[in-house]
Amino acid sequence: MNRAHDRSWWATHVRPFDLERYREHLVAILEEVREVSRLTPEGLSRILRRHALPDGTIFSKSQLLRGYRQLCRQEGRPLDRELVRRLQIKPTRTLSGVAPVAVMTRPYPCPGECLFCPTVEGMPTSYLPGEPSAQRAADHNFDPLAQTAARIAALRRTGHSVDKIELIVQGGSWSAYPEAYQEWFVRRCLEAMNGTEAASLEEAQQRNEEARYRNVGLSVETRPDLVTVEEVWRLRRLGVTKVQLGLQSLDDEVLSRNRRGHTVAESRRAMRLLRLAGLKVVVHWMPNLLGATPEGDRADFLRLWQDPALRPDELKIYPTALLPNTGLYREWQRGAYRPYDEETLVHLLAECKTLVPPYCRINRLMRDISTEWIVAGVKKPNLRQEVQRYMARMGFACRCIRCREVRAAGIDPAELRLKTVSYPTDATEERFLQYVTPEGALAGFLRLSLPQEEPPLEELRGCALVREMRVYGPALDLEARQDGAPQHAGLGGRLLEEAGRQAGLAGYRRLAVIAAVGTRPYYRRHGFEREGTYMVRPLTWSTDSTTPPRPHQRARRAPLEPPESGPA
Repeated sequence: MNRAHDRSWWATHVRPFDLERYREHLVAILEEVREVSRLTPEGLSRILRRHALPDGTIFSKSQLLRGYRQLCRQEGRPLDRELVRRLQIKPTRTLSGVAPVAVMTRPYPCPGECLFCPTVEGMPTSYLPGEPSAQRAADHNFDPLAQTAARIAALRRTGHSVDKIELIVQGGSWSAYPEAYQEWFVRRCLEAMNGTEAASLEEAQQRNEEARYRNVGLSVETRPDLVTVEEVWRLRRLGVTKVQLGLQSLDDEVLSRNRRGHTVAESRRAMRLLRLAGLKVVVHWMPNLLGATPEGDRADFLRLWQDPALRPDELKIYPTALLPNTGLYREWQRGAYRPYDEETLVHLLAECKTLVPPYCRINRLMRDISTEWIVAGVKKPNLRQEVQRYMARMGFACRCIRCREVRAAGIDPAELRLKTVSYPTDATEERFLQYVTPEGALAGFLRLSLPQEEPPLEELRGCALVREMRVYGPALDLEARQDGAPQHAGLGGRLLEEAGRQAGLAGYRRLAVIAAVGTRPYYRRHGFEREGTYMVRPLTWSTDSTTPPRPHQRARRAPLEPPESGPA
């Protein structure tokens, strides 16, 4: 994009609401919306029709939200958060506490030759034109600045708070892209959040610490065989805090038959490297691959939790979709492959959900692919709802994070209980600290990692790690407070103090946080200082404790050696 085009994005490209002309209509609509005890979409439509303009035009939700924001600014009064929530088009978008912004890299050759992967001209490998994020990326010619700015503007138009942005980079294997392109891509995304250009990635990161739209998380996708110590260094320099890792299967024979190009051993090593560096790991798992059976998939899924080297933080379940012009399609044509029917798949996914531990979040149960692309098999876009209905009939329950989030419900901080779930991995002891309501809903959590061997990065030597901290409920502006809302209720500070206490008693002298660039000011207020790409603070612990400090290293294998030169 040229600079003139850039300036059009800085202007937010949103036409203001004509408050002088339509103030009376706006105020009347808002008063009716506020007075209704339980507003349904149909009820809102009736209100809007009653207040149609003389030419019959009806205001959209985004127009009402824009007008209401202008009205509050003009009159110098705060926004009514409940009124904003009622006018939001999709309030669930930001109920997890942050605004997700998905962007996509341009098409680039992938080192893999997966049997199930589609290749469509003009799209990154494995993506299809009908997928929402792919279509948005193509509309903006895969320009990262344009994609980011447009998505922020769209969320704002629909009433969402976008002060805290989780940037989700999609589009093939990130680690296979040229390093110069990776750096340019992330810098341009940050420039869209900052509202100004930067001469370097480091400058863009520095500016984002005080920007209007802060980057509170950065996620990329890659393959297990591309994760090395050097790659971990690069990811951290870019500001990556979460890695989506395409394991797909935990059976070497199934991986081989589907020409995946990596082994289970490489998956285990990749997860160990990422976890030791404090990165969150989102595993992609695919049932119904060539050579799999429902019984085999159940056993495969169980390995995710029984194998200490795995145990992911988040999970995306992508049932294999039979797509045209793929190797799997040719196997189906000759009768060597058969997709599961709906009943088989629903039963399998329901059973899988019951096996997920409380420290993991299931983000997806099916990929967002248009049914017109699927040749055979389950095509229902609402598969998650079908699984939930089946589980309700059977009396099954899912303990995953997503199913326990407080979401829009109010809480009383005084009633919250702190619970710790501990579990070992092959290189760390993990502690999942969580604040829950008396009913068991999750208000906030922190992932504390206690390394049992040398980490791959020098600045983490001797450190316990906070790999993630999140407080749930609707995303609020950075300085906003709302009675009964978990965000800005002090839960984050309480979780950090408890993490420091537990780490100190376990024998660690320092606590490090894998902080996204936009969260650095928050951690400075809690006594952390920047060391390399992490925020770190010293720890103290009581010598009177009856529990002796636990050693934070054990020589079960040789330390992972960092590259000769680290990130700047």
